[in-house]
Amino acid sequence: MAEIETTTKENIDTTVDVNVKEPDKYKVLLINDDFTPMDFVIYILVTIFHHSNEAAEEIMVQVHEKGKGIAGVYTYEIAEQKAVESTTQARQNGHPLNVEIEEV
Repeated sequence: MAEIETTTKENIDTTVDVNVKEPDKYKVLLINDDFTPMDFVIYILVTIFHHSNEAAEEIMVQVHEKGKGIAGVYTYEIAEQKAVESTTQARQNGHPLNVEIEEV
């Protein structure tokens, strides 16, 4: 007698719920001081945070009048990198500009 091979195929529908959480956001804040020139703050906002000159001037006025201003909102790693870049540029140019990050 010959052996008969049988194959059974089963289709299984599987539904997987995936909950993807957006990464937390952080504000990069420029803190006012009496020594960093306003032009330098605008320079930082244009070169590091990619604001237009007009937007950079508005943020600079906010820093000057309110004591701090939001340079941008990013994921933690990007916010931290931009804060480090800003602080490094400030120190290389002899300015005491303080930059902080704060969770939104």
